Amino acid sequence: MVGYALYPSHSKPAWLEALLTDKFFVSCSKHLELKKNESNIFCIDCSKSICQHCVPNHRSHRLLQVRRYVYHDVIRLLDLQKLLDCSLVQTYIINSAKVVFLNQRPQSRPAKGLANSCQTCDRSLQEAYCYCSVSCKVNAVLNKEKDLSTLLYHCSSLPFPDIFDYSPREFSSKDEKIAEIGEELSASSMLEETCSGSNANDVRWMLTCSEIDMPLVKKICRRVAAPHSISRPSTSRRKGIPHRSPIS
Repeated sequence: MVGYALYPSHSKPAWLEALLTDKFFVSCSKHLELKKNESNIFCIDCSKSICQHCVPNHRSHRLLQVRRYVYHDVIRLLDLQKLLDCSLVQTYIINSAKVVFLNQRPQSRPAKGLANSCQTCDRSLQEAYCYCSVSCKVNAVLNKEKDLSTLLYHCSSLPFPDIFDYSPREFSSKDEKIAEIGEELSASSMLEETCSGSNANDVRWMLTCSEIDMPLVKKICRRVAAPHSISRPSTSRRKGIPHRSPIS
């Protein structure tokens, strides 16, 4: 059930404060010895970032998956808007999914004087938006209205992708498959130059899929790379008409 929540109106709730200040994509302190231990999941109920190996201990909690876009943290709009009013925050599309930035990004100079810019940090925006990130909107509402009650929603359950229901061992097996695909993609320089950044990082977005069809993916990789393969000229040459030496 989603609805307005009864949070203290004068400050941010603990989970929102942690979401906007925690550092993601750093090694999880509890699983330093394991691979794929970067903290890219946020637990609403615990108000902290966790890694995929921590998920079994948070199965009944509300979880958000944090992603990276141009070296900054983003969250899918479909997930975050169940907890927070994200209207007027500029969205971006990644792999057919709308995402929003958690925090404002550094810029060389403010875009003052332009037609439309962020009301908090003056970053240039599209016409339909007023804020460049979630934190900019939250800070603007606090400074203007001193009240977040109309901004926050109560969500008792937050479904998480089924991929995180696997055990850590199954995670490692699936990650190895993804790495194998990434190596095959990066093996062809022609493919990298023509497919607008098709590399191992792009393949990681396949984590949202429940299954990975390895034969099909490899077949697609070979078909894409085939037109760009370098054709070698044939070494055989047709012999000309033989000429006999004149009889002396």
